[in-house]
Amino acid sequence: MDSNVSIYTTSLTMESLELPPSNIFPAFIFGTLTYCAILVFNMTVWLTIAVNWKLHKPMYVLLSNLPLNDMMGATAFFPQLIASILSQNRSITYSACFVQALLIHLYGSGSFLILSAMAYDRYIAICCPLKYNTFMSPNNLVKIIVIIWTLDFTLVGLVFALISHKEICSTKIVDIFCNNPSLMKLVCGDTKVNNYYGLFTIVFVQGLSLLIVVFTYIQILITVVVKRQSDAKSKAIQTCGTHLIVFLFLEFNTLFTLIAHRIETASPNMRRALGVSVLIFPPIINPLIYGLKIKEIRQSVIFFFCKKSFPIV
Repeated sequence: MDSNVSIYTTSLTMESLELPPSNIFPAFIFGTLTYCAILVFNMTVWLTIAVNWKLHKPMYVLLSNLPLNDMMGATAFFPQLIASILSQNRSITYSACFVQALLIHLYGSGSFLILSAMAYDRYIAICCPLKYNTFMSPNNLVKIIVIIWTLDFTLVGLVFALISHKEICSTKIVDIFCNNPSLMKLVCGDTKVNNYYGLFTIVFVQGLSLLIVVFTYIQILITVVVKRQSDAKSKAIQTCGTHLIVFLFLEFNTLFTLIAHRIETASPNMRRALGVSVLIFPPIINPLIYGLKIKEIRQSVIFFFCKKSFPIV
């Protein structure tokens, strides 16, 4: 490809959705409703925490980052998909593809980092309750949130900085959405540095998250079972089960997706399905699980909607 032509205005072609004409409109409606549901569910949880001062506690403040992150991931994926379904046009400019891939990877690593911080919060609350207000003070809470997003943008930003000025020799995106692996396959020449750093990022983010969650839950288990603290057991049942379900779902979903993308003999349809599932299911399931399982949020949501439906005169 002519190096004098800016790659950012180059038109790329994404993998065909292979939708027969009779399924175009149903797919458009389904995609639109799914995206709207994700926005409504996550915005409801976020607003519930934001407007209710009783929920301005470290656990819920950390949790409020999750719906924002989920909405970012869904917005990076769904509008472009819905538009391409309706127009039956699978072309996208390199710049739009680059931004979509960047936001999707920020969403993925952000999910693990946020859930890791939430695991640390539960560990302090259950294993060191007398020191909770000290460790999770407002200043420390702000620092944790800043560290989460700084680490997320730094790690993922460097991944895309390494590829931003690479010359491309192909215009075919081998996936139904843009991501770093599909962009790497467009690049001419040696990409060893990009591959090594990308692998390091995956191992660091997922490995760090897994270590933190395993360590915190072992400590929580010791506190609850061995020390037999009834109040700690009550806290664990209420909040840790919910957090563990969300984390394990994300961990296994992402792991199977990464494995499928690195096995050449894996079915392309399976790779596409697993890749899309990471962008669809967590943003839908997370707010439902937290909204239904955590009593304080459930009660606040019910109160909020009842107040709007039956205002006190």
